[in-house]
Amino acid sequence: MTVLLYIAGVVIIAIGVAVSIALHEVGHLVPAKIFGVRVPQYMIGFGPTIWSRKKGETEYGFKAIPLGGYIAMVGMYPPARDGSVRKASTGLFQQLADDARKAEAERVQPGDENRMFYKLPVWKRIIIMLGGPFMNLILGFIFIAIVVTGFGTAQSTTTVSEVYKCVVTQAEQQKRQAAGDPSECLPSDPAAPAYVAGLRPGDVITSFNGVSVGERDWNTLTSLIRPAAGQSVPITYVRDGVSHETTIKPLLTERPAVDINGRAITNADGSYQTVNVGFVGMGSQTKVMTLPITEVPAMVGQNVSAVAGIVLDLPARLVAVANAAFSSAPRDPNGPMSVVGVGRIAGEITAMEEIPLKDRFATLLSLVGSLNIALFVFNLIPLLPLDGGHILGALWEGVRRFFAKLFKRKDPGPVDIAKLLPLTYVVAIGLFAMGGLLIYADIVKPISLF
Repeated sequence: MTVLLYIAGVVIIAIGVAVSIALHEVGHLVPAKIFGVRVPQYMIGFGPTIWSRKKGETEYGFKAIPLGGYIAMVGMYPPARDGSVRKASTGLFQQLADDARKAEAERVQPGDENRMFYKLPVWKRIIIMLGGPFMNLILGFIFIAIVVTGFGTAQSTTTVSEVYKCVVTQAEQQKRQAAGDPSECLPSDPAAPAYVAGLRPGDVITSFNGVSVGERDWNTLTSLIRPAAGQSVPITYVRDGVSHETTIKPLLTERPAVDINGRAITNADGSYQTVNVGFVGMGSQTKVMTLPITEVPAMVGQNVSAVAGIVLDLPARLVAVANAAFSSAPRDPNGPMSVVGVGRIAGEITAMEEIPLKDRFATLLSLVGSLNIALFVFNLIPLLPLDGGHILGALWEGVRRFFAKLFKRKDPGPVDIAKLLPLTYVVAIGLFAMGGLLIYADIVKPISLF
């Protein structure tokens, strides 16, 4: 039964990925057809075609290698300046551009003269290229909204789950663990401020230093405690239905740095970043809670921000993945992973029969939602062959034409992105290499959430 559940989780994620890719291409297809561009092909996958059917002027189908998808639009590459395709070239790079123009010219049929992509106004081309990533953003929003409003998510509450008797720095904790020493407090350890203040598990914090906090405001409470090191401040709490007030003095100590979501920030090698901040020595009780739809945009924004942070730091994170894959170093749980890794996690979650079926299904939906957010951000990277590269080319063309018109110069014409094909191939090879590395790492040293 466990094996079947594991396979079911992998299949569900695979279907989610396929649907996300298909709808991403629909995001390009619909505005392209609306703006009159002829679209000869809509394909899911790459390589040999395994099934297709032509409807109208477009061939819809599936290809053998399910690693993406594409739509073919007439006029992606403009012709040479004189309108012809050169028969010879003076170098490899020029030959690549000429071959692309030639292939594009062969696709053009009578009547396509005013239906070419490159002849569209810049704003229409941007809409077409943004359509795919925007579709992923919508899908991410929908899946996250379903999870947040329908199933609920684990939230850190202001109910105290545990109170430490003493405070031990991160470095000291690691030192004691390495030496095999017990985790009990030593006489030399400073007493935890929360314990000294009389707080106990089950207490509900209602305010700190005069600032009221609600049930879901644990991160807010933490942000108030951290800068208050060395200050005696009032804190109110409810115990057994009775409100109490006392004073507490946060202790300056080394703690993990956290992001705006309250999650620990890691370095590229997976180690935690630390800062010296105020600490009181108490933990938060988590509770599964549904949230209103108005909370979803902020959560989607946080997801986008988190993925963007990974993308900006991608080279260092890939080095860390390589180090982990080919050594005994651990994988960063917050680092990048391939679809194989996502499928593996989905299978592990689905196979955990001790977790309620509803929660397992919600986690799978959340994974698909996060995957769509990742596709949204990744496709906006301003490099060909990604959508962001085409958008950048259109924007550059708009800037050139604007200044040409401003200074009454000759229209420079469309940007010839065919000249960027050598760079495109380099980026494509890099993407395949990155995918291969992540897949290998997800097989030999997968990220585990549990």
